[in-house]
Amino acid sequence: MAFVSTVLEPTLVFGVKPDMRARLIVAAAVFSTNLATACGPPIDLSTGLRVDAVSTGWLDAGNVDGKKKLVPAVSFRLKNASDQKLTMLEVNALFRRVGDESEWGNRLVTAAGSSGLAPGAATSAITVRSQLGYTGIESGAEMLDNSHFVDATVDLFARYGSTNWTRLGEYPITRRLLSR
Repeated sequence: MAFVSTVLEPTLVFGVKPDMRARLIVAAAVFSTNLATACGPPIDLSTGLRVDAVSTGWLDAGNVDGKKKLVPAVSFRLKNASDQKLTMLEVNALFRRVGDESEWGNRLVTAAGSSGLAPGAATSAITVRSQLGYTGIESGAEMLDNSHFVDATVDLFARYGSTNWTRLGEYPITRRLLSR
């Protein structure tokens, strides 16, 4: 009986030999550690982001089924009070009627995209309006004066990158008409 000798080649996984895989894993770990250190610790947006120039009121959203529609709106600027750039900065506005804890409307907006908001920089004015509101046959001013009119508030939340949402504050919606 003849003895056949075979030489086993290292098994290729994804086209990479085992010794090279180990090197790649170490390099990836070093790179991710350096990246995390370069980016710094996550910013607490409750102190690292300021809400400036807040203005609220009711916008004429046009006619719906022959009736005038008013929706709550908030306009504001955000200022980066941290020492790091905030990339992919998003704001979520949650509107509620006074005395009702349930959400009445919401809107998600991007405040700063991939270019980010530099330390000390501020956004231009951001206006967010609810998709829900009141309809009536009266003028906007008469609707605001109606005895059945219920005031509203807006809660602003923000996050950047993949961080968690942070509550920035609650603002009452002023009972006044805003111009578009």
